[in-house]
Amino acid sequence: MSTFFLQQLINGLTLGSVYGLIAIGYTMVYGIIGMINFAHGEVYMISAYLCAIGLALLSFFGLQSFPLLILGTLVFTIVVTGVYGWTIERIAYKPLRNSTRLAPLISAIGMSLILQNYAQLSQGPRQQGVPTMLDGVIRLHLGEGFVQITYTKVFILVASFAGMLVLTWIINRTRLGRMCRAVQQDRKMASILGINTDRIISLVFVIGAAMAGLAGVLITMNYGTFDFYVGFVIGIKAFTAAVLGGIGSLPGAMLGGLILGVAEAQFSGMVNSDYKDVFSFGLLVMILIFRPQGLLGRLILGVAEAQFSGMVNSDYKDVFSFGLLVMILIFRPQGLLGRPVVAKV
Repeated sequence: MSTFFLQQLINGLTLGSVYGLIAIGYTMVYGIIGMINFAHGEVYMISAYLCAIGLALLSFFGLQSFPLLILGTLVFTIVVTGVYGWTIERIAYKPLRNSTRLAPLISAIGMSLILQNYAQLSQGPRQQGVPTMLDGVIRLHLGEGFVQITYTKVFILVASFAGMLVLTWIINRTRLGRMCRAVQQDRKMASILGINTDRIISLVFVIGAAMAGLAGVLITMNYGTFDFYVGFVIGIKAFTAAVLGGIGSLPGAMLGGLILGVAEAQFSGMVNSDYKDVFSFGLLVMILIFRPQGLLGRLILGVAEAQFSGMVNSDYKDVFSFGLLVMILIFRPQGLLGRPVVAKV
């Protein structure tokens, strides 16, 4: 295995881990309300500006220690981006929750444009940046070549996976996570059982925005520059990662981000970095055509029904589907991969 391939693999994993963080926001919102939050990329863009503002404020007050500086910046950015996520849900989604599916989509696109222009007018149209905060590099010699990874990339990988683990623990092990999964499974039934579904939906937007805020700080540390338009491209790539892994699946969003990051890095190194965005968007089109459910998504009922129609009799395929439903409700009411979570809330 060449050192060039290994180097691009490291670069891809670093980039993909951040894609995964942003993709989590898309997949959580889709899992709860069945819609795509197209303003999510702009929340990431806002977080890049907040990162610079937080670093400037903490440095102004004399804080120079890197652990305290980055911790303070992360807390500041995540809290403020969480407020942005809550505001987006309240303004762009909640008033249209019972309208047609097209209305919230248009509203989200409008919110995206508003945030872009808000950042352009308030911070200026020119590129801005932050200085390098973490110097140093780890270099491994392999044969005649070497592979290196900067301390910044090590921190990005550790912080990204730590954020994913914390979120996975929250969703799988806490009362809030059980309520989120209950609302995802059946919003009306969850409301009947006493869950405040509006509050849960708002909290999901807050959590997704917080993940985008973490990603914004990490990418800003790595690249150092940003502008008001940076959220559009990376938002579409994170959406590609969510679709690649299976929209609505948290593990799928993480896996899709890593795969997309590695594939993009390898394409940039072996073909041409000028066309890396074309490659990512082309990958999105191919996924939507050949595997719209993503890597971890499944269309089990469709496959089973097609097999029954071909091997037995297509006239009874509906009877088969409804019979399968009855069998599942009797023997496995939580589904193949689900858990009986509603009763625990």
